[in-house]
Amino acid sequence: MVAYTSEYPFVYLTADVVAVTVRPGQGLSVLMVKRGGAPYKGRWAFPGGFVDDREDVERAARRELREETGIAGRRIQLHQLGAYTAPRRDPRHRVVSVAHVAVLPQALAPTAADDAVQAEWMPVDGLVDSRRLAFDHGQILCDAVAWLREALERSTLATRFLPAQFTISELREVYEAVWGRPLDPGNFQRKVTGADGFLEDTGERRIGGRGRPAALFAAGAATEIWPPMSRERDR
Repeated sequence: MVAYTSEYPFVYLTADVVAVTVRPGQGLSVLMVKRGGAPYKGRWAFPGGFVDDREDVERAARRELREETGIAGRRIQLHQLGAYTAPRRDPRHRVVSVAHVAVLPQALAPTAADDAVQAEWMPVDGLVDSRRLAFDHGQILCDAVAWLREALERSTLATRFLPAQFTISELREVYEAVWGRPLDPGNFQRKVTGADGFLEDTGERRIGGRGRPAALFAAGAATEIWPPMSRERDR
């Protein structure tokens, strides 16, 4: 067998997962693991790792999420955020990482394993541009938050943060957590209920708590919102 040689440098491929959810009292939160080995031992990073020989990057991302946090699920939708290619982003080799965003409807309890010594949900606000993060994961997190904010303007992605049935108030809390600002309840309700195919009224009510029973909605058939939602403050 003839050994393969090339004039080009060898490049390694990894996959990372930016798993996010909205937690009561914490707002927009991201699943992080503490690295158990070099490089960046003891620093926080996204679940991720090298792509195996017979894997594509999405399969590798799902495997790494499962191996390092115990969170698995074929129904978890992964959105490819982009490729990160800076020559020295990993001190070991020339490594290209393909980052993915996963939106979860609840903060599933993680269990650290593999080369992660700790796994937990952490508020995004305390991590953006943080030097506590390994590699270039601070930049990846900034990009993921920007992508989420824009996605909530034009798509129905916000419903994936929620259970199968939810109230308008709960949907508004998702927007407020991702956009980082309060929204006028009345204007918000008119916009989301007026967007064709965004929501489906289940005809059911949530009983309990203060005030009138709240109407329960489910995600509609639409994947895009028209007209788009706006992050600008109501005038």
